[in-house]
Amino acid sequence: MINKKIGVLLLLMVLFSMGAKAQLTTSVKLNEVLVVNEDNFVDDYGKRHPWFELFNNSAGTVDLRGCFLTNDKSNPRKYMIPKGDVLTKVPPRQHLLFWADDQPTKGTFHVNFTFDPNKDNYLALYDSDGTTLIDEVTIPAGQKADVSYGLDLDGVGNWSILDKVTPSTNNLTLDSNAKLENFQRNDPWGIGMTITAMAVVFLGLIILYLVFKQIGNAAIKASKRNAQKAAGTGAAVSANIGQESGEIFAAIATALYEMSDDNHDIENTVLTIHKVQRSYSPWSSKLYSLRQTPNKK
Repeated sequence: MINKKIGVLLLLMVLFSMGAKAQLTTSVKLNEVLVVNEDNFVDDYGKRHPWFELFNNSAGTVDLRGCFLTNDKSNPRKYMIPKGDVLTKVPPRQHLLFWADDQPTKGTFHVNFTFDPNKDNYLALYDSDGTTLIDEVTIPAGQKADVSYGLDLDGVGNWSILDKVTPSTNNLTLDSNAKLENFQRNDPWGIGMTITAMAVVFLGLIILYLVFKQIGNAAIKASKRNAQKAAGTGAAVSANIGQESGEIFAAIATALYEMSDDNHDIENTVLTIHKVQRSYSPWSSKLYSLRQTPNKK
């Protein structure tokens, strides 16, 4: 019974992975084609051949291994993308370039067919089952040299002659910044930018002032509450003043007497000399008298 459950679980996992793969591969689109390559991009052998580009239009990585490329509607399995090449994994929103040079022995990305510039060229991408069509396009005859035919935007839009040849990069590339040009046209002296920047700075300062003011008010209120609590405790203590017992006063008096009587409670070997002051004049001292005081009997 356990083995049966494990088998069902594995089967569901396989079916789920197959379904996920099929769902991902359907997001790959034919993106750009160059039929006549005279002075354009070169392959890894330094040769110029026709090429075409695929684009992953999804947010996940797509592995195209086992899928098929063809230029013949009657033969959808004409070229199978090899399964042993890790470079067949296309990251999200990225491109994959193939060379239509009819030289498949040169590597994974060299297919076994090429294009004829004198007639319409059919190009299609099939799933790994060889029957599910993922995407297809027909390139019109009479393509000019070093001018590519592709989608207006990567993975979407209409097929047309592109202004620029963009192998392994976005079909639409911006040479200028429309927002910057608009700003330069409407504010050539930068006065609007200066006012905007100053407004943002002052607004930020005002917000900081209000925030710190609220924090300060909260701190003052908290300190007042603490002071009121402390005052209430002090009033309770002062209310009990005068109700102490006589033993407390006796203990306090004893401690004060002991402190005043023995100045050297711990250091009893220290000698303290107090200077005695006498108020007398030398002229009236008995030491300087001219006669002795009579002894009265």
